Amino acid sequence: MIDAVSNQRRVWATWAERYGLDADEVYQVALRTRPMETFAQVAADHDPRECLATLHELEDEDVRSGVYAAFDGASELLHGLPLKSWALVTSNYEHRVRGRFLRTGLPVPGVIVDAAAVEEGKPSPVPYLRAAEQLGASPGDCLVIEDAPSGVRAGLRAGMTVWGVNATVAVQGVHRHFVSLREAVPHILAFASGPDTTSPSPGDQEDEQVRQSL
Repeated sequence: MIDAVSNQRRVWATWAERYGLDADEVYQVALRTRPMETFAQVAADHDPRECLATLHELEDEDVRSGVYAAFDGASELLHGLPLKSWALVTSNYEHRVRGRFLRTGLPVPGVIVDAAAVEEGKPSPVPYLRAAEQLGASPGDCLVIEDAPSGVRAGLRAGMTVWGVNATVAVQGVHRHFVSLREAVPHILAFASGPDTTSPSPGDQEDEQVRQSL
């Protein structure tokens, strides 16, 4: 929903600099894992609690002072979805998600499954299954919107329909692919309101609970 790639890259670069590490190498690991797993791979000789505290400090400051923008179509999509029908599944932390959504004017999710809510992050299906449970939805009735391979794998493992957005090339396994979120918006809203008769994919015939993930 929010374009925070440059923010995350900058935060991890500053973090890596403090520990004398290569920023690009650290960021590539951070893209695939949760923070504690990243520390174990790139800074095994440092106290992970200290590493996490430093990262939290940098990310909290970025939420306060960084520049954020919602992806084109995000506002229309979230305002168009039925209330209490969608959730955010993220490897970040809830207070930062809320801060970023408020700064961009997007509706704040009623259900947020963050890094502190589960012991296993993406690509484990656990975060998505937790979100479905909190929404009172069957996994088979949920739609996952993703732009990252680990998130796509998590959604598929949870037994959900997975659509990819914001990438020129489709992530392996997605049921449908859209180059941009804007392109996907009418199809997501149609999925949320009932059977999508415009879609050729069998998975698109699933029902009215939409789960939105970043």
